[in-house]
Amino acid sequence: MKKLKCHCGDVEAEINVPNQFEKIMRCNCSICKRKGAIMSIVKNEDFKIIKGSDKLKMYQFHSKIAKHFFCINCGIYTHHNPRINPSLTAFNVGCIEEVDIFNLNNITVADGKNHPLDKKK
Repeated sequence: MKKLKCHCGDVEAEINVPNQFEKIMRCNCSICKRKGAIMSIVKNEDFKIIKGSDKLKMYQFHSKIAKHFFCINCGIYTHHNPRINPSLTAFNVGCIEEVDIFNLNNITVADGKNHPLDKKK
């Protein structure tokens, strides 16, 4: 179990993950390239807000399927439900205090810029 906290501490979540993250990634979509976060992903039932749900603001754009969440006090992106699979929660690995994101290896890049749901048939 890992604990996620925004910068000001108003928002906290518990994440049921093994000691090693299954997948660590960045994304090149319009919002992710701007926020620059390193993310990992779990099933929704493995991510639980334990403090500050009233301090989260949701942002949606384009297809309005993905739900991106930010702390209303410090502005930190904490997590989102991706449109490719809303039953998953991607979370900001930098919000886990014991993780040094500068020592992470094998960070993949998700090609959200060319999202498969945007492909024309």
